[in-house]
Amino acid sequence: MRNNTPKESSEQVALFQWAERAAGRYPELRLLFHIPNGGSRNAIEAHNLRLQGVKAGVPDICLPVPKGGYAALYIELKRKSGGRVSDAQRGWIEALKRAGNCVLICKGFDEARNTILEYLKG
Repeated sequence: MRNNTPKESSEQVALFQWAERAAGRYPELRLLFHIPNGGSRNAIEAHNLRLQGVKAGVPDICLPVPKGGYAALYIELKRKSGGRVSDAQRGWIEALKRAGNCVLICKGFDEARNTILEYLKG
């Protein structure tokens, strides 16, 4: 049976399109960015990216704005159904939390958008 749940990449595109539209009301959203650590690559490209500092498990999205006692917000975005958190991701999530960041796993666009809005409220 085919999974009709939108892909993580589609959810992320929708999130960044929303953030661009909402930046007039929430200027901090102009600082929202994607950390391109995932995806499949050939061995040479993967090796070169590791040499440049790419690290497995780093969350997908960062909002480097201090709010509510946190240094920044990191989001690991997953599909609404399916998708799992890897051991490397769990390790990064815990390390970033210990460093004073808010780090959350969000399933889909709606949850990620709501998380960002709640974070911005402080």
